[in-house]
Amino acid sequence: MKVIENVWIPMIDGTNLAAKVWLPNDAEKNPVPAVLEYIPYRKRDLKAVNDHKLHSYFAQSGYVGIRVDLRGSGDSEGILRDEYLQQELDDGLEVLRWIALQPWCDGNVGMIGISWGGFNGLQIAALQPPELKAVITVASSDDRFADDVHYMGGCLLSDNLSWASVMFANNSSPPDPQVVGEKWREMWLERLEGSGLWLKKWLEHQHRDEYWQHGSVCENYEAIKCPVMAVSGWADGYSNTVFRLLENLKVPRKGIVGAYGHKYPHMGGPGPAIDFLKKAVRWWDQWLKGIDNGVKEEPMLRTWVLDTVSPLSSDRPGRWVDEPEWPTPRVEEQTYSLDELRVGFCNIPSSALEEGLPIKSPLNVGLFGGKWCSYSESTDLPSDQREEDGGALVFDSPVLEEDYEILGQPRLRLRLKSDKRVAQVAVRISDVGPDGRATRVTFGLLNLTHRDSHEHPQELEPEKIYEVTVRMNYIAQRFPAGNQIRVSLSTSYWPLAWPAPEAACLTIYPSQSALILPKRTVGKRDTSAKALEKPGPLEELDTTLLVPASREWLVERNLATNEVIQRICNNDPQYRLNTIDVELRKDATEKYSYSNNKYDTVRGEVKGVREFRREGWKIKTITRTVLTSTRTHFLIRATLDAYEGDVRFYSRSFDENIPRNLV
Repeated sequence: MKVIENVWIPMIDGTNLAAKVWLPNDAEKNPVPAVLEYIPYRKRDLKAVNDHKLHSYFAQSGYVGIRVDLRGSGDSEGILRDEYLQQELDDGLEVLRWIALQPWCDGNVGMIGISWGGFNGLQIAALQPPELKAVITVASSDDRFADDVHYMGGCLLSDNLSWASVMFANNSSPPDPQVVGEKWREMWLERLEGSGLWLKKWLEHQHRDEYWQHGSVCENYEAIKCPVMAVSGWADGYSNTVFRLLENLKVPRKGIVGAYGHKYPHMGGPGPAIDFLKKAVRWWDQWLKGIDNGVKEEPMLRTWVLDTVSPLSSDRPGRWVDEPEWPTPRVEEQTYSLDELRVGFCNIPSSALEEGLPIKSPLNVGLFGGKWCSYSESTDLPSDQREEDGGALVFDSPVLEEDYEILGQPRLRLRLKSDKRVAQVAVRISDVGPDGRATRVTFGLLNLTHRDSHEHPQELEPEKIYEVTVRMNYIAQRFPAGNQIRVSLSTSYWPLAWPAPEAACLTIYPSQSALILPKRTVGKRDTSAKALEKPGPLEELDTTLLVPASREWLVERNLATNEVIQRICNNDPQYRLNTIDVELRKDATEKYSYSNNKYDTVRGEVKGVREFRREGWKIKTITRTVLTSTRTHFLIRATLDAYEGDVRFYSRSFDENIPRNLV
């Protein structure tokens, strides 16, 4: 194997994109297929360690691995103005054509990526470039509005703020002078001036309009003509996509869902890691080299069925099961009226079940709900749900007499009314052990103005009774005999979701509401399902650890001032990348707060730091974004400061007010 640290890929408008290439030693004499990863996360430094593990493995397996920085990111020229723009996709088509024409490539290309790279792999596949023969999409979405980091069930996610802040910090970072030369400062200034405040753009599109439909491959699944492997984990925010792709694509397809969070499966956590790269190479061998290796005959879906566990455990026990097809006939929906379940924590007369049960949750429900998407499973997974259930309406099943296993998407059909025109409902399913501990299994959100449509929401008529359905995230879970299944309803889920404009009281009619569970029949095939292999060692880049990673998740309640604060620290390790003699720092801190249970005091603040240091070159950027709201507007206050050495090179402030529109 040999590595080309940087090569320029020219675009038709004269912009050059920066790429790093790993290739077998003889590829220029004996061309082979190529595998492209196309993302904005700095191939030169911040992603270099993980990039090398991935693409060196491909090169040593007989493929060219190639990592391209998107226009305006890393060392590539231009400006990155938003995610998944048409410019990005058009550039991607040019990149594929360029790769196919290189002397080391035989004309066949695959795309792989996690998150952003998983998104644009699907999006570019839908454009049907002839060079693209197969895709592996990890932790991505087919629906940018309904199932991405921005909105869930029409509710604004706080991850929308934190993710916008991550990209705010990334986009403020300069290219490396060792790659781009003397023009690095000019390129840096273009980025600082031109990238903009993405949070504002995302908040300006509060419904599923053309902005979100662009890049959502669910608009036309049949546009994808090449084979797709879809991968995710139960602790990730993007597990639903795997099932929708398996159900709706018309091409050869496979799905893998493990227990892990937002990471490649060979990295694992919180569940067991698998030898994902070996499976990826088998996929490429079949579709890029035409080797008939049995991939076509493998089960369509392999998934980790989670077992019962304490919410405080970092382990995620379970077992792998295979499904030859999805949907599978071994899953049948079971419907349970809520009045069949016992109302938790108190004795409710049967007449109240008919007359309706009111719920008006305090804002603290959600403080122990973890992140919408787990990036650091040591801190951001949900905690014991008893911390949340005091402010929720709770229904418990009888103690289970035998194991009960589900695989699929649970739903809660509700008959309810609201005393406000805008309201939301959060639904959680928990596994309750004999000792009372409650582990969240899955959850769903619904902005009730979106009850019929994300494109055309309609405000509620107070005191009018509606029938709505809350769809929860797909899940595979075994509830053991002796445990209970709990359903919890709340009118807020802060800070995971931004609250409605004002506190609403919902009245739920249990006798006319029902829980629908996708019950899975355990069969003989389960015992024959083979455990996926554990990953082997991967080639490492030479690094020196300077400061270990720092992960914290703190909840503070000041009883003197009635202020509640959630603090999150997610600082990556600081290290020296010895191959290019640069020291790297990437810090992120978040703070969410409210006072006196008042909705107009809700506040989110995210600070990001990026620092790059080598002899004669010291760069630091500090970004800070604050989001608050009134009943009528979202308010953004943001600052960006960039330093060269100890001198502030650039400073900018943002002050934006965006009208709320039924959110």
